[in-house]
Amino acid sequence: MLDEKYKEIRERMQKTLVALNREFSAVRTGKASVHLWENVTVDAYGSKMPLIQVATVNAPEPRLLVVQAFDKGTVGDIVKGIQAADLGLNPQVDGATIRVPIPPLNEERRKQLVKQCKNLAEESKVAIRNIRRDANEMFKKMQKDKDISEDQEHDAHDRAQKLTDEHIKEIDSLLSAKEAEVMEV
Repeated sequence: MLDEKYKEIRERMQKTLVALNREFSAVRTGKASVHLWENVTVDAYGSKMPLIQVATVNAPEPRLLVVQAFDKGTVGDIVKGIQAADLGLNPQVDGATIRVPIPPLNEERRKQLVKQCKNLAEESKVAIRNIRRDANEMFKKMQKDKDISEDQEHDAHDRAQKLTDEHIKEIDSLLSAKEAEVMEV
């Protein structure tokens, strides 16, 4: 019974890491990356849609992204969506194609992005700690209901703490890698 609970806890913590990776991939570095578009939405056809549902995106060069609209009528909406995403990019329209040059980041902007990454990492650490807290409350309730012994409860708390420590260490590792990527000139 406890093994199932540990598995649930680990899965919830892993989902937090996956979400952090997704957030990090959307943080702009000095290189062109199609992951920049994951959080860009476009007002098209009367509703908000992810950019990738109305256009294809590719990176033919390290400092250029090309957005090819499926429908020429949505080009203006796509440009507005890119500008509204506040990525610091200036799209250039060429028919149904939108070219988005990726300017090199200045030192100040790099530091802002690192700060943003640190905030994302801290939010993930808080989420991991909340999962641990929930688990510890569950273990206390199980012991109170006589489903597990006091020793099992103590061991369960230790194991939850160990899982927490592992995942927080992984978050720190992801943050270090992203910091290095952002600060790379």
